[in-house]
Amino acid sequence: MKTKNIYKGFIAFLAFIVASCSYDEEVVESLSINREFAPVSLSTIVRNQTYVEMSWTVDDNIDSYIVEFSADDPDFTTIYETVEVTAEELPITVRLEGETVYSVRVKAKSARELDDSSWALGEFTTLSEQIMLPYELGDADDDNVTLRWEAGLNVTHFMLQPGDIRHDITAQEKIDGVANITGLTSETEYKATLYNNAKQRGFAEITTGVAVGNNTLVSTTDDLIQILNNAQDGEIILIDQGDFTAQTGTITLDKSITIRGLKTDFKPKLSLNFEFNAGATDVNLIDLDLDGATTIQDVARYTGAGNYNSLLIKGCNIHDFDRSFIAGNTTDAIVQSVTVEDCIVTNVVTNGGDFIDFRNSDVFNVTVRTSTFNNCAPGRDFFRIDDAGTSTQNGLVCNVLLENSTLYGCCDSSSKRVLYIRFQTNDIIVQNTLITDTGSEGYSDQSRTDDTVTFSNNNYFNADGFFNPSQTVFDGSGTQLDPEFADPLNGDFTIGNQTIKDNLIGDPRWIK
Repeated sequence: MKTKNIYKGFIAFLAFIVASCSYDEEVVESLSINREFAPVSLSTIVRNQTYVEMSWTVDDNIDSYIVEFSADDPDFTTIYETVEVTAEELPITVRLEGETVYSVRVKAKSARELDDSSWALGEFTTLSEQIMLPYELGDADDDNVTLRWEAGLNVTHFMLQPGDIRHDITAQEKIDGVANITGLTSETEYKATLYNNAKQRGFAEITTGVAVGNNTLVSTTDDLIQILNNAQDGEIILIDQGDFTAQTGTITLDKSITIRGLKTDFKPKLSLNFEFNAGATDVNLIDLDLDGATTIQDVARYTGAGNYNSLLIKGCNIHDFDRSFIAGNTTDAIVQSVTVEDCIVTNVVTNGGDFIDFRNSDVFNVTVRTSTFNNCAPGRDFFRIDDAGTSTQNGLVCNVLLENSTLYGCCDSSSKRVLYIRFQTNDIIVQNTLITDTGSEGYSDQSRTDDTVTFSNNNYFNADGFFNPSQTVFDGSGTQLDPEFADPLNGDFTIGNQTIKDNLIGDPRWIK
């Protein structure tokens, strides 16, 4: 009880003090300061390996900002670079050296005659430097490659892998920014790393061309169709650069064969299509420019019953065919794998068929990657794989992979789909793919299409059906950003949107 009484007395005393006093001081409405406040919300984003993009919250009372960088030096003992910018110039982008931890500080200079602010601090790490210039047509031959970089910069040598091949850069090569490396192996993918002594300054991947060797070389003065018809099983036919379109027709194959352009950068122009009968076990079509001239129906079609192992279409420019890209409607034509990669396919308009179209024929693995499809299947389905062949009811799986590709104006109809797949058991993956400018219904309205399609890192623009949750199959994880294509009407799908580029979505050839 004594403690309780003391507590009551203390409360009464406080009440007396409050009641007896009043507050008559002026309210502080502004602070008296002699220097500006340091910038806040400092952001640093490394882009394109060695460029830093910087921004911060601006203040109307600031005349300009001083930005200082130090390299591998958090105490700013040595200032690597200083820039002065105004608010209107934000965000700023500064080029720096690679593989370096940079400390950065920013201070504000007053527009109202106050002292400079204190420093706002940040830190970031640049990636491997890249001073290599883009590949130019003709830079790769069968036993040598030409490499280019920003002329005049300090560089000492290249190292190429595989093989630990060293090329010391001459004084003239340094001035020109160009070096030719010889003694390489044909059909080999090399990684070239450019150094200044021990520091890496750039890198490039380049693949040497095919060597003629014992293969058959065809020039524009030869009878191409006769050579193809007379080829032996397993033969490699190399076609020199030039225009062969006067020799037009259908090549019916009953043997394994590779038909390949001699020069990747200078693809031979052909006006041919291909039909496969029993015996065409493995067919490779590589580095060709195939022109359907709007009248040739299919690019490639399985027309005979048989067991087929693989079809590879790689590095080809394919355009202006009237019906299908790859098709099979023959019962008991059973194909293990179809692969399309590094191709640009334009105006395959699917009159009377779908784009990749397997109905009575069976295919178990379809892979489409690193390719661009422009106005393909404008009023039909992109993939059509039916439940009608002899293999579909036997517990086998049809696997479909679509990745790192760009589809523009494909399946441009409210009733057409990209994944019209009804093979009894099917497993589908769509990843890193960019689909734009189509009124397509979307992926699929079929209950027999894989109901757990794996979607990852895709983007859709003017293509609402693909992320519409009312569809049977839709991608709820994709983004809907404008890719800002450079000139799509003329086939230039170079991406302008930085986020899509950073996320590596679409055909890699357009990410620059």
